[in-house]
Amino acid sequence: MIAEADLLALGLTLKLALVSTIVLLALGTPLAWWLARTRWRYKFIPEALVALPLVLPPTVLGFYLLLALSPDGPIGRLSQALGGHSLAFTFTGLVIGSVVYSLPFVVQPLQDAFASVGRRPLEVAATLRASPWDRFFTIAVPLARPGFLTATVLGFAHTLGEFGVVLMIGGNIPGQTRVASIAIYDRVEGLQYAQAHGLAAALLAISFVLLVSVYAFNRQHRIVRL
Repeated sequence: MIAEADLLALGLTLKLALVSTIVLLALGTPLAWWLARTRWRYKFIPEALVALPLVLPPTVLGFYLLLALSPDGPIGRLSQALGGHSLAFTFTGLVIGSVVYSLPFVVQPLQDAFASVGRRPLEVAATLRASPWDRFFTIAVPLARPGFLTATVLGFAHTLGEFGVVLMIGGNIPGQTRVASIAIYDRVEGLQYAQAHGLAAALLAISFVLLVSVYAFNRQHRIVRL
C-alpha cells in the first residue's frame, strides 16, 4: 500500500509531468521546426544549448535556475515587477525547471522527425499555393507524428524521475513541491523501505508502460510504411 502522503506526492508528480509536457510541446515544436529547417551556419550553438541538460549535472542546473528564480534573480525580479512573487520553492518554479531539464528529450525527437519529412513534400505543396501554416499543419505535422509521440512520452517520463533539479528549485514542501522522487529519498533516508518500494514500483510501472507504448506504436508505424 502507498501512504496518503506518498499518493499526494505521486499526484503532484503526474500534474507536474503533464503541465511540463504541454509547455515543452508548445515551446519545443517551433524550436525543433526551425532547427530542422534552418541553414544558419551557427545553428550548432542553439543545438548545444538545448542539449546541455543531457550532460550538465542536475544539481548544477538546479543551482543556477534557483539563482534565476530567487527574488534577486532576473526571473524572480521580473515576476515581482509584474505583481507576482518569487518563483523559487513554488510549483510554477518546478514547471520552469522541468521544462529546461527535459527540453532536449522533446526538441531532439521532433527535430529528427521534421528533418525526415524532407523538403520535397513541402515544395510540392507550395506549388499548389498552400500557405506556410497549411504546409506545416497538413503535411509536416502528420508525417512527423511518431516524433511527436516519442517527444511527448519522453518529456513526460523524464519529468517523472527528476530529483536534483526539483530538489534545488522546490525543496521538500508537502503538497506543493514534494514530488515522488523526493518522497522516495525521504523514505529511504528514514529506513522505510516498504513505503519507498511502493512508490518506486508505481513510477517504474508508469514509465515502463509509457515506453512500451512508444516502441509498439513506432514499430507498427514502420510496418505500415513498408
